[in-house]
Amino acid sequence: MVRDVAAYYSSKLALHGPTPQGVDWNGKPSHELRHEQFLRLLDGAPDASILDLGCGYGDFMRFLRTAGHRGPFIGYDITPNMISEATRLHGESADCQWRVGAEPTETMDFAVASGIFNVKGEVPTETWARYVHETIDILARAGRRGFAFNVLSLSSDPERRSETLYYADAAEMLSYCLHRFGRSVALLQDYGLYEFTVVVRHIAASG
Repeated sequence: MVRDVAAYYSSKLALHGPTPQGVDWNGKPSHELRHEQFLRLLDGAPDASILDLGCGYGDFMRFLRTAGHRGPFIGYDITPNMISEATRLHGESADCQWRVGAEPTETMDFAVASGIFNVKGEVPTETWARYVHETIDILARAGRRGFAFNVLSLSSDPERRSETLYYADAAEMLSYCLHRFGRSVALLQDYGLYEFTVVVRHIAASG
């Protein structure tokens, strides 16, 4: 399943290059808007360490640096070509590193994942939903102070949905995260896209 997803994104990158379309987004404005939602998680902590699971060609790192973030950053992606492109575009240093993989070995202050739950292909929805929950647990372990992710919403118009994409019920996802990770959970669905972003803070870890 993961190999199929990696092959899909590799083909998008080959076709469109390091652009929003290369990671299967519509364009730059919506791509930037998604990035902005994760700033809620960072909450003005410019020195916090960040882990980006499914980092693509590293555009979130660029966005963070432009927004004034200066803490360590590690990007993970299952597509080797994406990591090669991220390294080429942004370089690698003690504060900016790139990894090929699906499960981080490091723990950082915050972990984020953007778009990695969307493309299920021919995988049955129930199977993909289990994968989503398993990956959310990975994010929870990777971000000691908190984590955030986005997912396509079932609130979108039925006629605009694709059978190869995964859509989640916002209320069910909020309930799942509240029961699993505690009360400090925010769901953002007011930014004009057919998706939502979930922000979770680990209260005990953040003091």
